[in-house]
Amino acid sequence: MEELETLNEEQRLPVLDTEGAVLVLAGAGSGKTRVLTARISHLIDLGVSPENILAITFTNKAAAEMRARLVDGITDISRMWVCTIHSMCVRILRMYADRRGLSPNFSIYSEQERSAVVKQAFKECGYQDEDGKLLKSVKWHISNAKMMGLSPAEYAQRCGREGNVEAAVRVYEKYAAHLKAYNALDFDDLLTEALALLKEDAEALSYLAGRFRYVHVDEFQDTNAVQFEIVKCLASVHGNLFVVGDDDQSIYGWRG
Repeated sequence: MEELETLNEEQRLPVLDTEGAVLVLAGAGSGKTRVLTARISHLIDLGVSPENILAITFTNKAAAEMRARLVDGITDISRMWVCTIHSMCVRILRMYADRRGLSPNFSIYSEQERSAVVKQAFKECGYQDEDGKLLKSVKWHISNAKMMGLSPAEYAQRCGREGNVEAAVRVYEKYAAHLKAYNALDFDDLLTEALALLKEDAEALSYLAGRFRYVHVDEFQDTNAVQFEIVKCLASVHGNLFVVGDDDQSIYGWRG
């Protein structure tokens, strides 16, 4: 592979280490993504089918750039999943929508639509909020619960004594009911529903984790707990997980 010749010795090591779990930590501008794409090209050269390779990143722009780099070195990547973690979850959920009580054409709510439905649920719960502080707190708790992958009941059990949690849980329950009635998910639901599918549906997990013989994750420092659990599930059959990142750029460090 020509690209391998352009890498330095430190970059070559993880590219050639194809089996098992590999963690690559390196600073900005050190060629982490280049190492990841070189490794995928190397796997193709070894005879691995593109459809058995998964590459995840965290922005549409980064996914497009990764695809462009791979197209240069690989004849056909159409069968390879190169995508953001959210678009991957959409793809998985459309495949198994009926198993999560959805129809395959479910809607995905924007932040603006999500905010409007939360506000509607807030009013239906009978809360008054002249200064906007309670609604703001409720929205924060719902976002926090979803980021942690917790249902309303689980969040109430975990954080039941904290301020405004009772109100947030009531609104969260009504908000979730609205989404179900509208056959809709928000961006956080894409992750939590995909994770629930992988954990609760042995057949879906067996197929997806069996298909993806090699799982790659770029910008790994940006994964939260739910995203990490999804990645672990997808790598559970073959155990070939390759992640690259820069721990100094971790967004969840300063977000707590």
